[in-house]
Amino acid sequence: MEIEQKKNVALLAEEEHKTAVESAEDYVENFDILETITNVGNDEVFTPRKTCDLLLNALPEEVWTNPNYHWLNPATKNGVFEREIALRLNKGLKDIIPDDETRKKHILQDMIYSIGQTKFTANVARRTLYYCSQANRRCDGIKAQDGHYVNGYAIGNGSWFKDEEGNIKTPNTNHDFGSDGKCRFCGIGRDSKYVSPTQREQYAYEFIHIDPSELADHLSQRFFGGNKEMKFDIIIGNPPYQLSDGGAQASACPIYQLFVDQAKALNPKYLCMIIPARWMASGKGLDDFREEMLEDKHIRLLHDFSDPKECFPSNEIKGGVCYFLWNRDEEGKCHIVTHREGDKTESTRYLKEDEEDVFIRDERLIPILKKVQGKKLPKFSKIASPRRPYGLSGDVFQDPSKYGLPPFSSSPIEKGFAIHGLDAHHRRVVEYAPANYPFPKKDLLSGYKLFVARNQGDGTFGEKLSQPILAGPKDACTETFIVFGPFASKKEMVNCASYFRSKFFRCMMGIRKVDQNASKRIYDYVPLLDFSKEWKDQELYQMFGFTPDEISFIESSIEEMISYGND
Repeated sequence: MEIEQKKNVALLAEEEHKTAVESAEDYVENFDILETITNVGNDEVFTPRKTCDLLLNALPEEVWTNPNYHWLNPATKNGVFEREIALRLNKGLKDIIPDDETRKKHILQDMIYSIGQTKFTANVARRTLYYCSQANRRCDGIKAQDGHYVNGYAIGNGSWFKDEEGNIKTPNTNHDFGSDGKCRFCGIGRDSKYVSPTQREQYAYEFIHIDPSELADHLSQRFFGGNKEMKFDIIIGNPPYQLSDGGAQASACPIYQLFVDQAKALNPKYLCMIIPARWMASGKGLDDFREEMLEDKHIRLLHDFSDPKECFPSNEIKGGVCYFLWNRDEEGKCHIVTHREGDKTESTRYLKEDEEDVFIRDERLIPILKKVQGKKLPKFSKIASPRRPYGLSGDVFQDPSKYGLPPFSSSPIEKGFAIHGLDAHHRRVVEYAPANYPFPKKDLLSGYKLFVARNQGDGTFGEKLSQPILAGPKDACTETFIVFGPFASKKEMVNCASYFRSKFFRCMMGIRKVDQNASKRIYDYVPLLDFSKEWKDQELYQMFGFTPDEISFIESSIEEMISYGND
């Protein structure tokens, strides 16, 4: 029986792999079946084709004409990277490997490799690149009435690969739990929903569940038959960002930095990844990663998006995203492209500015910061409370007995305390407690102070933020708020609140605030002033010697604040 050769969409030119819908409907000019798949895994963000193209465009042109490079996507989801890489290589290698069949076979057999994030995504990626989830599937000859083959078959009629996986491997590692009940690789707990025996996927991402010292040997066994001379030249992709157990994104455990670290350990020629931008100044467990990234002079290009929807229209990623190009053979300043509200600014500088411990996302803020630091004033964070200023958890209103505390009242109590917090629906509420309530911490009960939300906004510079709550000697709060003070008088409290509302204050705070996190450390760049007087923006601009352009930048960037109750 003559077997009809089926065309592989992964290796056809753009016009050839458009669907019928694309041809029929102008409004879906860039329609792609991969774009229609929603995020199927926990904390996994699929990469749109246009975003994939941004990363591929960041690579130097020479990669598309070198037939000896080995490419690795360490955490593939839908195969979009592999498909787009194959299309570009098919075009770039035409003069080097003129025969069409030989060229395509070489690209898929000897150049493109990946590891599925999960069993499911490995199948999806194979379906995208090989046109079949089984890389070695041959045509069985069964046709439907309309003439098409019912069961389908892989590119090259399944003869290009010896097994079902081909070069897109199904993950085969497990979590490794220590005596503390945490996985020593990703930090997930033994009781996590991810390791339930009732589910098919365990989310033990293979690339980061191998010791760094053993990773190269592991991959040589997986892909190159144990040949340790074979190395990956280009590592590219969009790794999973975090592992969470159903809580808010801020409380999730980031893991994208582990993929970056593992990739660098393999010492490829080029590394290009898109990751959350939260590492730049914040993020749980990211201090070491941030320090390493700031010091790394091999990062030659960084695109920074404060609005993540410019790259991922369907996802909400607090703090934005960035993608970078790391070049093993080059060092120097980084070309930085900052994307904000449809505009972009470009600069060439080191990621680390002097002795600063965060990445300053907008170059225009650097001279502003230096002028403020030149005054050598104490930090505003000096008067900020630690977490849980009164020892009250954020959910204490729902069940105080959970923490060994008596219930609260929904009505004011004479000579009692007003306690500010959030209800079960995350709305601001005030509940009440008697004067003898057993607060776990009592240091800040007396005096005037300000309560400021610990989590708010999304990290966009100049974003809308809630105003501070003016609190008296009979006010307390849950860990939802940070306490600033206490102040010697009500007047000082009011003047400090006015300072907090100033655009100058929020500019300095915004340099360190890259996501919804508004904890104590983001106030390190805000100078602490004398609150026996009220401070106005124009006076502050003059005090620190800002230029007209710097003033205009601040005034145009900072939005008005949101008012709540007695703010």
